[in-house]
Amino acid sequence: MQHDREHHGHQQPQQEYVGHDEHQRQLADVRQDLHEARQQHSHHDKHAGHSPEIFQRRFFICLVLSLPVLYYAPMFQMWFGYRAIAFPGSEWIAPILSTVIYFYGGWVFLRGAWREFHSKIGMMTLIALAITVAFIYSLAVSFGLRGEPFYWELVTLVDIMLLGHWIEMASVQGASRALENLAELVPTVAHRLVNGRVEDVQVDTLQHDDLILVRPGEQIPIDGEVTEGASSVNEAFLTGESRPVTKQVNNEVVAGAVNGDGALTVKVTRTGEQTTLSQIMRLVEEAQSSKSRYQALADRLAYWLTLIAIAVATLTFIVWLAFGPDSTFAINRAVTVLVIACPHALGLAIPLVIVNATAMSAKHGILVRSREAFERARNIQTIAFDKTGTLTEGQFGVQRIYTDKIDELKALEIAATLESLSEHPLAQAIVQEADRRQIQFTKGEDFQANPGSGVEGTVDNQRYRVGRPEWVRELKLAFPAALQAGLEQSESRGESAIVLMDERQVLAVFGLADRVRESAREAVARLQEMDVQVVMITGDAEAVAKTVAEDLNIDRYYARVLPQDKASIIRRLKAEKPTAFVGDGINDAPALTEADLGLAIGAGTNVAIESADLVLINSSPLDATYALKLAKATYNKMLQNLFWATGYNVIGIPLAAGVAYSFGILLSPAVGAIFMSVSTVVVSINAMLLRRLRLRE
Repeated sequence: MQHDREHHGHQQPQQEYVGHDEHQRQLADVRQDLHEARQQHSHHDKHAGHSPEIFQRRFFICLVLSLPVLYYAPMFQMWFGYRAIAFPGSEWIAPILSTVIYFYGGWVFLRGAWREFHSKIGMMTLIALAITVAFIYSLAVSFGLRGEPFYWELVTLVDIMLLGHWIEMASVQGASRALENLAELVPTVAHRLVNGRVEDVQVDTLQHDDLILVRPGEQIPIDGEVTEGASSVNEAFLTGESRPVTKQVNNEVVAGAVNGDGALTVKVTRTGEQTTLSQIMRLVEEAQSSKSRYQALADRLAYWLTLIAIAVATLTFIVWLAFGPDSTFAINRAVTVLVIACPHALGLAIPLVIVNATAMSAKHGILVRSREAFERARNIQTIAFDKTGTLTEGQFGVQRIYTDKIDELKALEIAATLESLSEHPLAQAIVQEADRRQIQFTKGEDFQANPGSGVEGTVDNQRYRVGRPEWVRELKLAFPAALQAGLEQSESRGESAIVLMDERQVLAVFGLADRVRESAREAVARLQEMDVQVVMITGDAEAVAKTVAEDLNIDRYYARVLPQDKASIIRRLKAEKPTAFVGDGINDAPALTEADLGLAIGAGTNVAIESADLVLINSSPLDATYALKLAKATYNKMLQNLFWATGYNVIGIPLAAGVAYSFGILLSPAVGAIFMSVSTVVVSINAMLLRRLRLRE
């Protein structure tokens, strides 16, 4: 079995830094590309041109300005039993401040309503209509029209709408950051070889067939083919392959992978949009763009509520203008209809649940990034896991040790003594195993690294070697049959093997593999109890995938999956059943965005985290079960809140319109505002009840 990585040099990694200006230019290009990719969808978005900061700033300013309005509101004085301080001109405090709040805080909704008039009316239209009618009517009352002003209703409506939309916007941002993180993965400078000389050039100036030098410890700047040298390359963040991969002449290398101990001369084979990383970026863009077309349930309800409110208010005004006592009565009825239908509670129905769910999930190590995630999670029937770094720790551990003519602890002591001088991940796994068993060892003498083979040195006045099994044949040493059988068993399980040798023969074989997380087995068992199908998708070898799948009792798995194929597999699984995906690497980003619900391991890359709906901070697969349970409970709360936010209108709107006027039942605008406020309180309390959910039971 190949040792999969040049073993084990101890050169210090070298890092190349690039100029600030060039780096910023590339990030700007990424932002521009994302903007252009989404431009065709932006005109359908009620938040086009808005940002969380806009709503945040306007909310706090309007909140401060609202306090005097509430203080001078007759309704508040009656509720709390106080008399506001009066002075010449105090009666104009509410009108003036309400005017400022209407134009400053309400401008985003007025502009949003204008956009909706050109596409499809919805929440923005209803909000704009409600605040406009309340503002104009209240101002008219202040200038002499008989009736009651709605200043406090106006300002609180603006405040709550700003708060709700601030929460909404903050929860869905991050797509552009995902692509920026991808752009930052590779260096912008490469070492080009020209006539035997090394010159530093910008990566985007490289041409097909150019030769570049990749020094030990550096990231590979572009896709290419090795023409000289041998080394090991860590491709785990791109391919999902948990073991470092040996690269020799004629082997392909990809941009973003980390070079190991040896220097490589690489011939450029792909540039620009053809590189593997660029293809992944494009997949992320496409998946993000398709998700942006998702319509929230609250928006659909707001659309119909807007139509009903406008129709009923208009009809009410016409009827009472024709048959009512006077025109003021007709205006009063129409305003009451619009006020009682005003989406105070509807605007908070979803955000309040999200806020409570987010607070609750944070206690359990689950970061909520998308307000739509819970709605998509309600019917999840399949959950697919990445293997490396998700179901496993992404770190090698000693699984078993085969020995001959030497004690197991002694073999581990000698191997750890030599490997303690190496930074290779397989070497560190042996050192960690020795530490776990509390084996005392000292540094060896006459240490020597043999690139592509292993290390050797003197321990207790005897020469030993630790390295690849192939090194045994090169040295023509004896390989006992029992150890040969152990090596074959390790290889059949997809383990990496390291051998310990003296001057005559092999003394021990160490089988190393990526360690399965302790919580993975319980997670799989719980999901299966919930009738959720568990699938594993990995870029690792078939033998490795099979071993892990059998260990975790997973019946369905995919091995040797390329980054672009992960999203395709998720697409096929989605066609069968609603599917969630849990991953941690850059290669997982397209699959995370493609899935109905994307969950990223907290210890994963920024790209994976930014592409996910939920982030499992504790990096435990078991948290995926808590996430699904919380998501389904959250969706139920959303439906309940939407019912409470709109259901009262079934009774409230007809009464506000005056259908029971002949029976002496008539809702004043003030009572209509109370109806609206009560609905808001009910929605708030119901959202708070979500915190009573016991996730870990």
